Amino acid sequence: MPMEYNHLPAHERIAATVAALAARGITALLVQSKKEALQKINSLIPDGASVMTGASVTLEQIGFVEHLKSGNHPWKNLKAEIVAEKDPAVQKTLRKQATLADVFVGSVHAVTEHGELVIASNTGSQLPAYAHTSDHIIWAVGTHKIVATMDAAMQRLEDYVVPREDEHM
Repeated sequence: MPMEYNHLPAHERIAATVAALAARGITALLVQSKKEALQKINSLIPDGASVMTGASVTLEQIGFVEHLKSGNHPWKNLKAEIVAEKDPAVQKTLRKQATLADVFVGSVHAVTEHGELVIASNTGSQLPAYAHTSDHIIWAVGTHKIVATMDAAMQRLEDYVVPREDEHM
């Protein structure tokens, strides 16, 4: 029987996970709502920053994707430039340059209670930025993505994430 992935963990489990992330050098900021998550992300991005996003249902759900598309912010939207470009060769160059964004905003697919992050990528486009090329990474991550172990994280990928990726292909 597949695990349920939409439950919310107890406060103690969330606090322990936040502490484990901190021990790995990752700052987790807790918010109480989608609206508050959007406000927090907006407050973390400096004026004039170049911003790139990875594909993320979470970013769509909190309204960040639409906000970025709106242009109603003081940032440079690199994804809009890529999408607007019709020349495949220029678009490829813009995609490479986007890995150097000042701020890369995305999500992760699972977080273990030990502070390990699991990221799967259909195209791999966000991985360079996440690993080392962007100056700042912001992940919007629901607490429902907290799992006990790496095995549970991999199971979440198999049961929950991969089937949804297949739907979008």
